[in-house]
Amino acid sequence: MSYSKTQSKAKAGYDAGVQDYKLKYYTPDYTPRDTDLLAAFRFVPQPGVPPEEAAAAVAAESSTGTWTTVWTDLLTDLDRYKGRCYDVEPVANEDNQYIAYIAYPLDLFEEGSVTNLLTSLVGNVFGFKALRALRLEDIRVPIAYLKTFQGPPHGIQVERDKLNKYGRPLLGCTIKPKLGLSAKNYGRAVYECLRGGLDFTKDDENINSQPFMRWRDRFLFVQEAIEKAQAETGEVKGHYLNVTAPTCEQMMERAAFAKEIGTPIIMHDFLTGGFTANTTLAKYCRDNGLLLHIHRAMHAVIDRQKTHGIHFRVLAKCLRMSGGDHLHSGTVVGKLEGEKGITMGFVDLMREDHIELDRERGIYFTQDWASMPGVMPVASGGIHVWHMPALVEIFGDDSCLQFGGGTLGHPWGAAPGATANRVALEACVQARNEGRDMMREGGDILREAGRWSPELNVALELWKEIKFEFEAMDTV
Repeated sequence: MSYSKTQSKAKAGYDAGVQDYKLKYYTPDYTPRDTDLLAAFRFVPQPGVPPEEAAAAVAAESSTGTWTTVWTDLLTDLDRYKGRCYDVEPVANEDNQYIAYIAYPLDLFEEGSVTNLLTSLVGNVFGFKALRALRLEDIRVPIAYLKTFQGPPHGIQVERDKLNKYGRPLLGCTIKPKLGLSAKNYGRAVYECLRGGLDFTKDDENINSQPFMRWRDRFLFVQEAIEKAQAETGEVKGHYLNVTAPTCEQMMERAAFAKEIGTPIIMHDFLTGGFTANTTLAKYCRDNGLLLHIHRAMHAVIDRQKTHGIHFRVLAKCLRMSGGDHLHSGTVVGKLEGEKGITMGFVDLMREDHIELDRERGIYFTQDWASMPGVMPVASGGIHVWHMPALVEIFGDDSCLQFGGGTLGHPWGAAPGATANRVALEACVQARNEGRDMMREGGDILREAGRWSPELNVALELWKEIKFEFEAMDTV
């Protein structure tokens, strides 16, 4: 391999002292190789710091560099291992904001380790004083590195085959209230939702094993509810049993018990639980036939600010590599943050096999997933039956639509609330398949269906004025 355009010159000794980072790490003539991992960082340099120097500092401090020249540089081949900033561009319509494009050689990363990948890219450099702000916008993971990861335990197609559900989005519900229900009452709520027409119900992220409902009791009552609903409806049902725990050993104990009682799907908080735990759990799920739902608790702490943190598209890519069959992705139309173009950009990165560069959707690099199974996006957060036409239009069939309050808040109870959601979904899918315009005719489609479904009609009347219309924080 040749690095002739960017190689440091060999010397008999070394020059001690502090040098500009850009002398070694800013290489605008470098052409990234297919095996390089590429990263796009948005950064704001401190006053007086040239953007090229700040960008080179990011490349240096996230790979082989430090603040001063060290004699141990002579003991390795820096030109083989160093990160290279190969381009810096100003951000349009922003003052003193830039995008740094950095190429990292494959040798810097441990095989199959999202933990090591993130430790390298977003370690100490985010506290670097020469930067006022830094955000990892996107990464391009080379195929050579992707092939060291298992990815999702099963993926979208295998999940559909296991559930025997095709041609429509899946329907779910987060059990509310989040906290305080006893295990038996919790199981009762699960049963009502599932018998009413939903495919899944869900533990919310902070349902673990508290004094009011220990995990083993919840698992048993919920599995009883699943089996009763399946017997009554003739459909496969499931509940995302949250196995996130204080230790990895306890997490695996809960997963093993879920398998023992025959539940089809479990859940993990991949950010608060950690990528090492998540990858371990994903491998267990593949080996034991469990679907794995992933919740993203804590993500907005990391990704909501436009100039500092990690964009969710990077977290979504990391989850696909670490392993998960579902991942929360926002709703576009509900109560949680998410502009349509950007949201659908990372939704495509979750479930498609090849995604082209598309800066209008925030995708900085073409990404080929090399046949790694896709992750099903889960739309959840403040949605109700009036949102159904838009959700079907936006997310398509390979998605899971979760209505928490939009199920359990129905005036007649949880089962009628679930029935209202199911009727609305099937009416919208049929109308779409007939070629009707979902965005223009959605209201009419729902009202027509409501004439034949009193459960849906009541839901439409209850939530007809409820909207969540705020300016999006996350824009390109």
